[in-house]
Amino acid sequence: MRASRLSEREAPAWRIQVDGEVTSALFEPATPRAHAVYVFAHGAGGHMRDSRMEALAKVLRARGCDIVRFNFPYSERGSRRPDAMPLLKACTLAVIERVRNELAPRILIVGGRSMGGRVASMLAADGVACDGLMLFAYPLHPAGKPEKLRDAHLREIDVPVLCFNGTRDSLCRRDLMENVLRGVHAPWRMHWLEGADHSFHVLKSSGRSYDDVLAEVGNATCEWLSDTFNPANAKRSEDV
Repeated sequence: MRASRLSEREAPAWRIQVDGEVTSALFEPATPRAHAVYVFAHGAGGHMRDSRMEALAKVLRARGCDIVRFNFPYSERGSRRPDAMPLLKACTLAVIERVRNELAPRILIVGGRSMGGRVASMLAADGVACDGLMLFAYPLHPAGKPEKLRDAHLREIDVPVLCFNGTRDSLCRRDLMENVLRGVHAPWRMHWLEGADHSFHVLKSSGRSYDDVLAEVGNATCEWLSDTFNPANAKRSEDV
């Protein structure tokens, strides 16, 4: 059965084999008719059901993204120490294959929060087939170590990218990211969330709330999906 025909109550939990271990994934269909399937990886200190993942998944589902969230093996085991990068990549690949086989998406987008987005971006740079990347709080550098940039592979990405970072994100200095993007060849849309930190929280003095930030994320995602994957918009661009 196609993803868009499943109700939220029917959303199945999956069990996925990864290098001799088994981890969990959760398929959640979009609230309206689905435009794309988004494979959504969690950050280093989180898991697929943490509050930040739940909030973003809800917003994205309302904008027409079927969501597949999953645990990396270490979080499935209850550990807080992330797996080595080869295992993180293998896990994401296993989920992508399950999505392809079970959902046969017309548009497949991969990405995640922080570390999960970095893993997805590395797979895209490796040439793993997908239609786009959606990154939340990309960790350009460790906190307090702006000289240690995690940017070398970004130049190898050739699919459309939508990336959200807060202007107060301690893991992504805005000036450094903007300088990195000068050397990126992919159609990369950078969306800065004014006043938001790495968790997308804002100060009370800003006059905005976390819900306001999430609404901004949802609206920008909807616009990007339409601009990037709507054939009618592409045709209009060719005619200009």
